Amino acid sequence: MHLLGLIFGIVLLPEAYPLKCYECLPGSLGTCTDTEKECLPLTNQCGALRIASYAGGTELANVHMKSCVLADQCVEGSVNFGIARTVLTSKCCTSELCNAQPAPEPSKSSPNGKRCYHCDGQQCSATLNCAGNEDHCISATVTAGGAKAVMKGCASKLLCSNTQDAQIKALIGEEITCCQGDFCNSASSTSAGLLLLVAPLISLVMFS
Repeated sequence: MHLLGLIFGIVLLPEAYPLKCYECLPGSLGTCTDTEKECLPLTNQCGALRIASYAGGTELANVHMKSCVLADQCVEGSVNFGIARTVLTSKCCTSELCNAQPAPEPSKSSPNGKRCYHCDGQQCSATLNCAGNEDHCISATVTAGGAKAVMKGCASKLLCSNTQDAQIKALIGEEITCCQGDFCNSASSTSAGLLLLVAPLISLVMFS
């Protein structure tokens, strides 16, 4: 009797349809056009992501994209290397085509009292005041034109905990290490030029 009930239960179960989300990947100008896409079984959320980069008070890039995503890809945070700061915002949901709206614009952030080292061209001993939810110090290696350079600064916990994600690596760099505590990303010398320091921003705009 129990076996018969189980068989009827399986037969009468509604067919599981894959989640459908809007997808758009940015072009060279950072714009994208929505198309509908059926998600793979493991990607159980629709997401919208915005990546904004700034140098001083000037916006360098404001790129947004949409896709089927995993829960751990719905992150918000920022990384600040002194010469440039990049902020990620996201908006995720679980219903059909629910990611019609873009991710929100980054909110203005104030210094939070934490301090880390950053590189100013020749030395990585300059002081950087972290802002917003940047609660970690970070060190990363960037490669451009066959040369490597070390970058240091402030980063949010969520970005530090997702450093194995390919998108985060493209945004920040390689050989990423994070730590907690003021100036824990020890000072060092570097031969980094401006091009190397903004290399992550270049790859960010071109990651499509």
